[in-house]
Amino acid sequence: MSDISFLLLAFFLLVSNINTDQGIARRLPPPLPPTQEKKPEVKERNIFVVKINSKDRLLFNGEVGDIRDLKDRAKEFLGNPNNDDNLPEKIDMEIPLLGMMKISKGIISLQNDRGTSYDMYVAVQNELTAAINEMRNELSTEKFGRKYADLNDTQADAIDQAIPIAISEAEPTKVGENK
Repeated sequence: MSDISFLLLAFFLLVSNINTDQGIARRLPPPLPPTQEKKPEVKERNIFVVKINSKDRLLFNGEVGDIRDLKDRAKEFLGNPNNDDNLPEKIDMEIPLLGMMKISKGIISLQNDRGTSYDMYVAVQNELTAAINEMRNELSTEKFGRKYADLNDTQADAIDQAIPIAISEAEPTKVGENK
């Protein structure tokens, strides 16, 4: 009898799926140094505001937007390919393996309403992550001839420095109704 129960238990463990929690992978920014009293000032041109209201409608910097356009708008904002004065500033930074690079000071500020659906929140997060991943893939292909996922740790760190994840999430509030 014990052999049969052991076999049933083993069978159950082999064929069943055990659900694991999944989340959105993000590295939190380091805390401010204790000697720094106030938050650093960020110029308005360096912030791309994405708002989601309770009806799952989007606003990009105050303009009604569509989820299908979010990735391209985020890439254009963070990349600022034409050095537009309305898009983020760039700073020169020496990055090992890449040399002198112009790094965007752009930050994407994601704000949602307490009534925002989880599906829309995840869809927006996916589009923003896809924008950063595409930018990293483009740079890694240009510099190393391989996709970002195929790079070694040193090369991936260099690309991470050149294109950091700059997504800021505000606490859910009543964003307002988009028309």
